[in-house]
Amino acid sequence: MRSLRSRLLVLWALSLAASVAVGLLLVQLYRQSSSAETSRAEAALSQACDAIGDRYAYFATGWAGPQPGAPSGGVDAGLRRDLAAVVTSALAPLAGIDGGMWQRDAGTIAPPQPGAPDAAAPDAAWQAAIATLAAEVARDDQAASRSIASGGTTVLLRACPLSGPIQGLVGWTLTRVPSAPGYGELRLGVGVLLALVLLTSLWLTVVIATYTRRIHAIEAALAGYEAGTLPHVELTGERDLDRIVAALNRAGARLAQAQARSAALSARVAAAERLAALGRVAAGVAHEIRNPIAAMRLRAENALAGDAARGRVALEAILGQIARLDRLIAELLDMTRAREPAPAPANIAALLRACAAEHADSATRVGLDVDSPESEVVVDSTLLRRALDNLVQNALRHAPPGSRVTLRAERAGDRLRIQVIDHGPGVPEALRAHLFEPFVTGHAEGTGLGLAIAREMAQAQGGSLSLTSPAAPTIFTLDLPIAPACPAS
Repeated sequence: MRSLRSRLLVLWALSLAASVAVGLLLVQLYRQSSSAETSRAEAALSQACDAIGDRYAYFATGWAGPQPGAPSGGVDAGLRRDLAAVVTSALAPLAGIDGGMWQRDAGTIAPPQPGAPDAAAPDAAWQAAIATLAAEVARDDQAASRSIASGGTTVLLRACPLSGPIQGLVGWTLTRVPSAPGYGELRLGVGVLLALVLLTSLWLTVVIATYTRRIHAIEAALAGYEAGTLPHVELTGERDLDRIVAALNRAGARLAQAQARSAALSARVAAAERLAALGRVAAGVAHEIRNPIAAMRLRAENALAGDAARGRVALEAILGQIARLDRLIAELLDMTRAREPAPAPANIAALLRACAAEHADSATRVGLDVDSPESEVVVDSTLLRRALDNLVQNALRHAPPGSRVTLRAERAGDRLRIQVIDHGPGVPEALRAHLFEPFVTGHAEGTGLGLAIAREMAQAQGGSLSLTSPAAPTIFTLDLPIAPACPAS
């Protein structure tokens, strides 16, 4: 629940639950109020029915009943008026209650008299309900009640048997209970709650959709730029989001400034490194050239001062120094000449064996081993041999007498890894950072160009040369891309 959307949805759910709870509370309160009103009305009806029974008992005291043979159960017009007076006097103190008497053979015989206080004859619609209830009471000789809902009003009926000289006589009462006070307000309140819930839902939906759309716009703006840069994001119009966008834009501006300063500093560092490398190359070239020139000068001076035999020896020494200078210049040209690799099928094991055989004469103190699968690969054999020759010469120069130098090859997917392993003293820590730079060497007789040329040969083929184990055993690893050769037919 960490996103804004989930939190807004929780807020909406809580507001909905609160609205439902308030609505249920209002409805419950209204029902309790209506129930209280109905209970009071039922108590009043029971009191009215008892009052009719008491007045009728008083009226019938000492009376023998209707004359035998009287029509309609012995209830004539005069008796009807007397019974109506009994009902009127019984209900006079009770406001809002209608009543009368019902007789099994004569029906309703004593409705309230017109003009009686707070009383009026029941509607014709209720005459059938009154007759049905009175007949039930007369049959069971037990009081009974009934309620009938009519719109917003509840009609309550109660009938009770009247004991006396008139057989099957029942007193009945009727009242109307309107809706509890506040019914209209209740409907209004529930309607307002429903409207608020709908408005809240609509508003939260708009807020969630707006924030989601604008956040997606920010994500799209950020996704369209390369790593290491921050774009300028347009403001969204939402105050909270715009604060984040503004902070992001300021961070992007600072990052751009920092990158500009870093680029300028990198350019200065690169220039300084180029100058330093040029200085090291110049110093190395000067050193390598000065020594042969000094040797040739000394030999020439000796030749001039001596006889013909000494002159011949001096000339041979001078020619050796000239050859040394020629090799140095050739190696420098190898480093600077652009090379286009020419891959061709080759057996890697055969290539390593040929390299080991060529250096066998110079490895009288050290043995050479080849550990390679008989695998056909596509490489530039010429460039690979130049790199291997320099690595093997370097290993033989540092390997102790009686040890062995191993040329090991293995394939790893579309890569070829060749390792040249010797058991010499290792590479001094001071040389490791600049080991593949020109004229960096730890050997007194070395030019410091062999490893630099080997690295150039590897990089020309899209590969690399690295010192994977600087301590004994010392391991240089050539890593080259290869393509499988077509099998020989």
